Amino acid sequence: MSNQTLRIAIITSLYAPFLSGVSTGVHQRVCWLLKQGHHVLLMHPEFNSKYPKKVGDRPMSGLSEAQVFPNFSSFAYPTEPLIFYKSLPQPLSYRHWSDTEVLKKFQPDIVVVEEAPQMRGFYSLFLQGYGRPIGSEYGKLTGTPIISLFHTDIIAYIKYYLGKQIFNLISPILPFTIKKFSELYDLNLFPSQEQLTRYQKLNSQRSEYLRCQGVDCQKFHPQNIIHNPIPDDDRQILLFVGRITAEKNVTQLLESFPHIAAKVPNVHLVIVGSGPLDAKMRQLAEKYKSGVTIWGESYGNELLGWYARADVFVNPSITENLCTSNNEALASGTPIVLAKSPSALEQVEPGVNGFLAEANNPVDFANKVITILENPELQAEMSQQARQSVLKFDWSACMQNFENKLWEIYRSSHNANQ
Repeated sequence: MSNQTLRIAIITSLYAPFLSGVSTGVHQRVCWLLKQGHHVLLMHPEFNSKYPKKVGDRPMSGLSEAQVFPNFSSFAYPTEPLIFYKSLPQPLSYRHWSDTEVLKKFQPDIVVVEEAPQMRGFYSLFLQGYGRPIGSEYGKLTGTPIISLFHTDIIAYIKYYLGKQIFNLISPILPFTIKKFSELYDLNLFPSQEQLTRYQKLNSQRSEYLRCQGVDCQKFHPQNIIHNPIPDDDRQILLFVGRITAEKNVTQLLESFPHIAAKVPNVHLVIVGSGPLDAKMRQLAEKYKSGVTIWGESYGNELLGWYARADVFVNPSITENLCTSNNEALASGTPIVLAKSPSALEQVEPGVNGFLAEANNPVDFANKVITILENPELQAEMSQQARQSVLKFDWSACMQNFENKLWEIYRSSHNANQ
């Protein structure tokens, strides 16, 4: 690459201390670009007293890690808690601040908007949010190239939160909405090939696949078994790591568990994370006593230890888009069982590093887990293949792809304007 550097504005809907795979990905991109010498402005959601205290207490990598770079600057835009999930943020409207004015001061060569639909307020039915795609005004005024990164399957999330009946009413207008939205960006990048295909069918414009969402394969490693959080528990461990929300389908794990325990009595389901369904999950888990543990949130070496200690990583969500925790489990040498979802086949090679179960089918999901637990040789082979299968998603390779794409877009725009 050239010795030149770029001025890059990254606008994100999520960042530390707001916990998600998006937050992790944004932080990796920011740090990578800073290390390459680029000037980065990060526009991120403000954490304030309206959020639960535990959110602010999370020991997540974030601003403190980026602020050591002299080429880093940031702006915290005002937020309200998301209507459906009080631990996640929603931007306040343009009456409260102007993204255009912030960008004018920084004068970026290129603008990256992470999770652009949420920035517009799609999650909360336009009751919060801007009413127009963020960054689009600045792009029109200056001709600066602006790209959008899709992470979440926003359509699936809307369906979960609105319910099937209301979703069916609005579904006829979705292709029109997605077409209009995607046309406002010079390029819309999708880290999942399956998600790209789905959104192109919904009329998404100027869209392409880019492998830019990965996992730190040096950090997540089978050797982290030295951090085993339950050294005195010799049971086979089923692990879930993620937000405990409706769209994650976590309650299905408790529906699958009795089927698994009937065949594999020496089994322990551990659910790591938190969310709106915390109380419900704890109540449902009571009847399984020590067979199911709702652990809560986990960080640092403890979390690394959980991934390495688990015998099978389980994820019943059907809304995932290249889920970060799936990749972290694979990098830790742990086979995975996933429900069929838009990008599941990009992470699981059935019979090699795990299995795919029918969506919303607790019995089929249980049978896939049982197949692994009852076959030690298969489990050992899958464990070896798990790490090999995810090396292509290592952050270093994904970030180089991302940086190359930024240069390509910038040079194309720069040449066109000359």
